[in-house]
Order: sequence, then C-alpha cells, then structure tokens
Amino acid sequence: MKLLRSSALIAAAFAAALTVSACSSESMSEETTLGTIVDVAAGDESFSTLVAAVTAADLVETLSGSGPFTVFAPTNDAFAALPAGVLDALLLPENKAVLAQILTYHVLPGKIMSSEVTEGDVATVEGQNVTFAAPPAEGLTINGAAVIVGDVDASNGVIHAINTVILPPGVDVAALVKK
Repeated sequence: MKLLRSSALIAAAFAAALTVSACSSESMSEETTLGTIVDVAAGDESFSTLVAAVTAADLVETLSGSGPFTVFAPTNDAFAALPAGVLDALLLPENKAVLAQILTYHVLPGKIMSSEVTEGDVATVEGQNVTFAAPPAEGLTINGAAVIVGDVDASNGVIHAINTVILPPGVDVAALVKK
C-alpha cells in the first residue's frame, strides 16, 4: 500500500514537472509542447467515448493532421445522453460513414477561440452549417449544445467541450437502432 502511494506521488510529481516545464519553456514551439487534438482528447478521460468514436470512424489521422481545426467535443456524458442503443449502433463498422458524418459536423476549419465566435451560421468540415448563439444566461452554444469548457489548446487547433452530441440535418440515429 505504501509502495502504491509512493508510486502515485512520484507519477504525480513527474506529471507536474512536465507540465511546468512545458508551460515555462518559451523557446519550445507550440507543436512540441502540445499534442494534437486527438492527443489532448485521449489524455482526458471525459473524452474517452469521443476518442473511441474518432477511432471507429477512421478520423484519427485526419484530426492529428496539421489543421488547424476547431472541435466541439462531446463529453462522455453527452454521448451517454443519446437514446438507448444509438452509441453502440454508431460504433458498428457498417455505420462508419454516418459516424464520420456526425463527428465532422462537430469540426470547423481553422482555430477559433471562444472569444472569436460570433453569433450566426458557420460551415462545418462535414459541409452543413451549425448555428452559434451566446445568450447571456446560457453562454456560448452551438446548435443548442452548451460549451462547458472552452479554449483547450492543441498543436493543430482548439477543443471546446460541449454537453450534447449535435446531429447534422438529415441524420436519423433512431433508424440505426431499428436495423
């Protein structure tokens, strides 16, 4: 037990040292101090479902590319809120195209920080528009999904965590469960 605690403390100290050195080294480029969007998401347990979905949709290489990208990343809770059976159906190989369509609907070309977002419609990588709103009481939303954590930097863009999976017009996820 004591060895386990010591190991955990050493690991935590090592992680803290890496974080401090990465943040304090101005001579290092952003690409060497930050991981890609996929790396950053994979390092945060609240995005484990998103990372599994990106992998199932064969989008890891794309979202690890040079970008830049802005990703509105649904959390695990957002995926869990989908109707029963939908997530399992989306992760099946035969639904890879629909999953890729849904995920790319969460991605904008370019790096857009939350302070740069303006209300209105913006084209996604998927090809259709999403709508931004910033009601004073609710904060920034995208198609009604609330941005719960914004401006998470990555070497190839930025991540904004959202509380809902947004669906492109014309995608009926309930039909996937009926197959």
